[in-house]
Amino acid sequence: MVESHAKISGDNACSIAESVESLIGSGALAPGAQVPTVRALAETLSVSPATVSAAYRTLRERGFLISQGRSGTIVNYSPPLRCCSRTRKVPKNSFDLARGNPDPKLLPKLRPYLDKLDDRPRLYGEELNIVDLVATAKSMFAADGIETSSVAIVSGALDGLKRTLEAHTRRGDRVIVEDPCFTGIIDVIRVLGLAPIPVALDDFGMIPAALEEALRTRPAAVILTPRAQNPTGAAVNQKRAEELVRVLSKKPEIFIVEDDHAYGIAGADYFPIASHSAGSWAVIRSVSKSFGPDLRLAFVAADDLTLSRVEGRQLIAVRWVSHILQQIVLGMCRDKQVDKLLAKAEAAYGERREMLKSALARYGIKGRGRSGLNVWIPVAEETALCQGLLDQGWSVSAGEKYRLKSTPGIRVAVAEMTKERAEKFASDMAALFAPERITGAA
Repeated sequence: MVESHAKISGDNACSIAESVESLIGSGALAPGAQVPTVRALAETLSVSPATVSAAYRTLRERGFLISQGRSGTIVNYSPPLRCCSRTRKVPKNSFDLARGNPDPKLLPKLRPYLDKLDDRPRLYGEELNIVDLVATAKSMFAADGIETSSVAIVSGALDGLKRTLEAHTRRGDRVIVEDPCFTGIIDVIRVLGLAPIPVALDDFGMIPAALEEALRTRPAAVILTPRAQNPTGAAVNQKRAEELVRVLSKKPEIFIVEDDHAYGIAGADYFPIASHSAGSWAVIRSVSKSFGPDLRLAFVAADDLTLSRVEGRQLIAVRWVSHILQQIVLGMCRDKQVDKLLAKAEAAYGERREMLKSALARYGIKGRGRSGLNVWIPVAEETALCQGLLDQGWSVSAGEKYRLKSTPGIRVAVAEMTKERAEKFASDMAALFAPERITGAA
């Protein structure tokens, strides 16, 4: 690895740390770049090695640097900059295939549940969670072979991920993630000052051999998406689940968390991985894709220690998820008409994924996506292709923000895909670049 020659300045630990952070922010110190050794930088800046060591320690704790032991110290592949996804405006005269929203027409209407709300004021000292909702969630997990003594109710999948990681990690710890990976997961890791360790995946999730190799880095946690992986649409099958369980069983000290964010409409069966752990684990299921993104609620099944830590920390922060939201979600969980709507939505999303993949295939373009709301298209050039598609009236998501080390691609949302749109999109994409330039094939 080549050491960076970016100009680091400062005469104390604080100013040196600020200088390095500024250089990372400007791009002068790129992700993966090796920073000077403590002794070398101390000599350059005419300060003591202890001063540089303190600066580097601060930067590691903030998530900017990763120590590689005898190999030196490098810039985090995903440093905590611009660390929360911003609201994005869709350009005029373009159709939005970038945002991963569910189809509004396939979401339950809120009015019937609002009309049935118990409007009695909820006060301090009452039950934090509606008992019937916890029981319903426990039954839902049990139906998939996940046994848990209770269920934590949190404010969405990412809130659950953040809380479970906080329960088992500290700043500077390594966390294994899929590559490419959902930007929200990367954001959470950045905010917590953790170091992502990318693991390649195929259509069936993390590749076992790649996971086994990554485990040698001594990670504190592993984050898995069992189905509807964002952005690739990967879904773990039974064979892959068994392989991953076998690999992870060798490291019971590692915390395993599954982000089953698309429960209810994922389009693939669930095969448990985390709950097989002899150590700490969690499975998070959100209602955002099935009931609607504005219902900020998710369920966390976990071992007793993890549940205790999650709920204990929740008590000193937000305390509980609004009982208004809990009542609405409970009403939807009990409604047979909602069950029928979810089955319809799951089937529709599957048809729309296949519709786009088939249209692309007719032009020699391969689209990936076994489940979920997206199709991932490997490409050779992201920026030019995204701009070209935008010029044709299509807003898509460039793969750069999802990737750590993986090769380029674009994410196309399919929630509102139609046959006509699929055909037109595939035709426009093929017209922009020859297939070998799109896919990188020879």
